[in-house]
Amino acid sequence: MNIVVNPELKAYIEPLTPDEHEALERSILSEGCRDALVLWGDVLVDGHNRYGICQKHGLPFQTVQNPRFQSMEDVHLWMIDQHLGRRSVSDFQRGVLALRKREIIAERKARAAIAPEAGEAAGSVDVSVSAAESTALPAPDPLNSREAIAKAARLSSSQVVMIEKIQKQAAPELVAAVKSGTISINAAAAVATLPAEEQVAAVAAGKDELKQAAKRVRELNKRKPRETREAGDEGASEDSPAKEAGTGADELQALRHRVAELTAENTELRRQLSQLQAALPADSPPF
Repeated sequence: MNIVVNPELKAYIEPLTPDEHEALERSILSEGCRDALVLWGDVLVDGHNRYGICQKHGLPFQTVQNPRFQSMEDVHLWMIDQHLGRRSVSDFQRGVLALRKREIIAERKARAAIAPEAGEAAGSVDVSVSAAESTALPAPDPLNSREAIAKAARLSSSQVVMIEKIQKQAAPELVAAVKSGTISINAAAAVATLPAEEQVAAVAAGKDELKQAAKRVRELNKRKPRETREAGDEGASEDSPAKEAGTGADELQALRHRVAELTAENTELRRQLSQLQAALPADSPPF
């Protein structure tokens, strides 16, 4: 059998961790490949890890065709739905997948809105179009609200908001830290509001520094409403709201710079401590 592995499809879903892949390999070696690989023609859609393990060890496997796929978008939507239902997928990954599904559906809807009527476009091939539609996948949930996205991903609406913020603002290093479980979604959303270089420095400093960076951001955000109210009161008495708004912005910028300085100092102290520990004799007591 000629099975085609499409690199784009293989990378479309977050790969297994080394521990997860090892556990799957042990299961297949002891029990065989119990679940059939899903194909679209010759293209492998679902079961890339199982296929790789079976090929590695020369083990047999079963395949099944999904004749309802009409386009690569159908394949993507099906893959997303399959992984949204799996318990092994993390909260962050499920949120990303649900948001990705919303984008696909929105793009499809936008194209349909500007496309000509099906009858005019199809012309003399109306019969074949109808036949294709009869086996097509059912229309997916449009996910046109944050609540719908949250339900699909089995998350809260606030978690969806945080995942959107991470997608838009987080540096790649911070995203990787969330995926690995080094930092929580809540903390990552806070750190993502910092400039990219500060995010990278916090990730490089380790898990404890990421927690501290998130704490500093939260404390800063708590102070902002109070400072805004105070600035408004003073502005009302002096009749100069623009001046007070500028002062508040300057203070916020100064605080951001201070956070960056503290993060850099923390990283440097950790580096110096590591050098000192490495230079000590092996029988020396720890710091």
